Amino acid sequence: MDQAETQRRYEVAQQIAISAGKLTLNYFQTDDFDVIRKADNSPLTIADKESETHLREVIRDHFPDDAIVGEEFGVTEGSSGFRWILDPIDGTKSFISGVPLYGTMVAVDWGAAGQSQSDRKTLIGANYFPGLDEGIHAMRGNGAWAFRRDNEPFRAQVSKTSNIQDAVIVTSEAEGFSNRKVDAREVYRNLVEHCYFARTWGDVYGYMLVATGRVEIMIDAELNIWDAAAVQPIIEEAGGTFTDWEGRSRIDSGDAFATNGLLHEQVLSLLVT
Repeated sequence: MDQAETQRRYEVAQQIAISAGKLTLNYFQTDDFDVIRKADNSPLTIADKESETHLREVIRDHFPDDAIVGEEFGVTEGSSGFRWILDPIDGTKSFISGVPLYGTMVAVDWGAAGQSQSDRKTLIGANYFPGLDEGIHAMRGNGAWAFRRDNEPFRAQVSKTSNIQDAVIVTSEAEGFSNRKVDAREVYRNLVEHCYFARTWGDVYGYMLVATGRVEIMIDAELNIWDAAAVQPIIEEAGGTFTDWEGRSRIDSGDAFATNGLLHEQVLSLLVT
């Protein structure tokens, strides 16, 4: 794996997260789109499709040998070892409700041909929040960097809160805890009771809040690889932890939580289903 090649992809990832995200503003807070329910009952809009199409076109132009995995258009095989993982709109329910807490997510991982997901290494994450004109990005070994509107990027760092009773916990939607194969509603209630207070409307923005020290815990009972890939390097480069509910550093387990690091073991001990 060539460091210069990784740097090239990091620069492109930052650029396309913003450009694809801004495409969604053509539809945000308008009535100019229909909402389709996918097989899993999650919503899909033309904004999702246009955003991912743009991401794929730019990636193909710059790195034609790279693989791509996207939420809306599936898998494109590659031969370079690099793979892009895309979520054009994370938080589509927020998007269709006119709530600006949704984001465009771009990740890059690397692995030799035939390697399992557990052996691949997520190198890059770039998230942009078009409705807020904010973003955050990271490359392994380079720190995590956030930006707000036209201001200069600043180093993202997790909070120093060490007692879970002082912690703020965020999730995407509490309903997700009852949709798991093993009902986890009691787990959620237990977590909330141990924390200072809880908020929802999380999605990818919840992970940004952890990375920038504004909350301490973000948890998802259900998520896909494209929901997790871009946030893992960001959280870890900001000094936090991102694992599945068994404490493994994975992006493909179907559940995940992020903490400021100091609270990881306290949260993990409460995730008993």
